[in-house]
Amino acid sequence: MTVGLWALETVGLCKDYGDRPALTPTSLTIGTGERVVMVGHNGSGKTTLLRMSAGLLDPSDGKVIVHGRPSGSAPARRMLAYLGDTPTFYDDLSVREHLEYVAGLHNIEQWEERGTRLLEQLGIDDRIDDLPSRFSRGMRQKTAIALTFIRPFSVLLVDEPFVGLDEPGRLALISLVDAAQRSGCTVVVATHELSYAAQAERVVALREGVVAFDGDPSTTDLHTLI
Repeated sequence: MTVGLWALETVGLCKDYGDRPALTPTSLTIGTGERVVMVGHNGSGKTTLLRMSAGLLDPSDGKVIVHGRPSGSAPARRMLAYLGDTPTFYDDLSVREHLEYVAGLHNIEQWEERGTRLLEQLGIDDRIDDLPSRFSRGMRQKTAIALTFIRPFSVLLVDEPFVGLDEPGRLALISLVDAAQRSGCTVVVATHELSYAAQAERVVALREGVVAFDGDPSTTDLHTLI
């Protein structure tokens, strides 16, 4: 499939819950292979923007285009992976069964080796036959990371990925995200960790649902943006 210049494009995207706008009309373009880090305090609109981009939340107005396809459409869902901050699992499926299920959805036949490597990298390979629905917060997050990276994607959206992760898990996630970008994927990460944002090529800061900054993080004091 031929893709356009923009991996992700929002056009007048907004979300209004009635009492106040969660996101005012926002237009952004993110190029293929680009990594963008989104920062902002809780309630600034980061999660709302990512969930609408992933097709998980309907906008009040505007639209999101993923490689030329409307967000939420079948082609967009095949190209985009979303790692949220509150992972959920089937109560009666083990980690192995979750990996097999996600792999099946994306027609991945040789998934066992990839899945095992991911679990080893995340340090949870010894829990492959356990139920992630009973895991701690950090273990659930590691399982969700494995489920995200078991499938192919060209656009990766990650929302507050470091919450609940221990240092080995944090380093494993950063390594996986870096590898995805090196392979040509577009990456958008929403986080409160300014040390991570400072290393990005581009930072987008949201404040009260408005884009307050969009550019090279080395040109501003990131602490003033959240």
